[in-house]
Amino acid sequence: MLSAEHRAIVKATVPLLESGGEALTTHFYTMLMSEHPEVRPLFNQANQASGAQPRALANGVLMYARHIDQLEQLGGLVSQIINKHVALNILPEHYPIVGQCLLKSIREVLGADIATDAVIEAWAAAYQQLANLLIGLEEKMYAEREAALGGWRGTRLFRVARKVRESEEITSFYLRADDNGPLLAFQPGQYIGVRLVIDGEEVRRNYSLSAMANGHEYRISVKREPNGKVSNYLHERVNENDAIELFAPAGDFKLEHNDKPLVLISGGVGITPTLAMLQAALKTHRAIHFIHAARHGGVHAFRDAIDALAARHPQLKHFYCYEQHRAGDADAHGVGYIDQKRLGEWLPETRDVDVYFLGPTAFMKAIKKHLKAIGVPESQSRYEFFGPAAALE
Repeated sequence: MLSAEHRAIVKATVPLLESGGEALTTHFYTMLMSEHPEVRPLFNQANQASGAQPRALANGVLMYARHIDQLEQLGGLVSQIINKHVALNILPEHYPIVGQCLLKSIREVLGADIATDAVIEAWAAAYQQLANLLIGLEEKMYAEREAALGGWRGTRLFRVARKVRESEEITSFYLRADDNGPLLAFQPGQYIGVRLVIDGEEVRRNYSLSAMANGHEYRISVKREPNGKVSNYLHERVNENDAIELFAPAGDFKLEHNDKPLVLISGGVGITPTLAMLQAALKTHRAIHFIHAARHGGVHAFRDAIDALAARHPQLKHFYCYEQHRAGDADAHGVGYIDQKRLGEWLPETRDVDVYFLGPTAFMKAIKKHLKAIGVPESQSRYEFFGPAAALE
């Protein structure tokens, strides 16, 4: 039970976490991976090495501590967390392991003089409150997905029906259920969890669904990363008719339906969720502006498909920007980066629009800054990170 005294202690630790939160969570992750290797599949080791995962956890812990009295102030953070957890099949038995390592790390990093028994007790109560909240919400999502038409809980066996090369870096995998049963519908923008065993080691990843739901197959489009263990495995060793285990679709980055003009902005492989959004929006009468940035034409995936859609749908305007234009590349509407002037010219005249944007972090920071500068309301500007949640400020 989280008492008033516990809350006061937790809130008092916020300045300490602000100054040393990332060091604490880095220590925590090192401990967790070494003492509990059974949870390694739940974490992307590349995000551990880059520091992205510790930074995301530090941000989440700080947000929780700041708003311990008013958890509703956490806003979309809780929804984002539970959707990522559900897509990776995080279960109630994982929470005590994480809690034990977190409390031990607080003691070891802050020291016994600061992390007294009272502080550890308060944080134990606070963590349990958070764990109970997340476990309850996640179980609700698991149950809803299991009960829905075509739904399931845990893993379900799929096979690669088709494998299609989309660019020099991106390949699409069309996945059909091995049991030939119906498939759970999903919202454009959502993602799916993939479970693989690579050289005897289990790994789990989330991939955006790059085509809208059709009831009989899912499509993911994967960029080969230079040192990506999973992406390279999928590109090089997974072929048509091979088996892949999937968790049910999840995600809170979803297309909202209204009459406002829709703007979809993507950089690189960030194009994948916008494709499903575009397909769904084209079934309405909304004006759509589709803007995509790529390093060059060779890595520009789905250009032919977008061009064909634009030729059939007058409501769709599309713009491409290449960082560099190579000999042999098809023409782009701009060369260099999408700056404020260019973005302002490519958006509708009205700034009362709904914008969705995804891509590398630096790209998203720039787009968010430009959108604000040209007058797009921040409440109508939505984005999501492919990896651990982070801030664009």
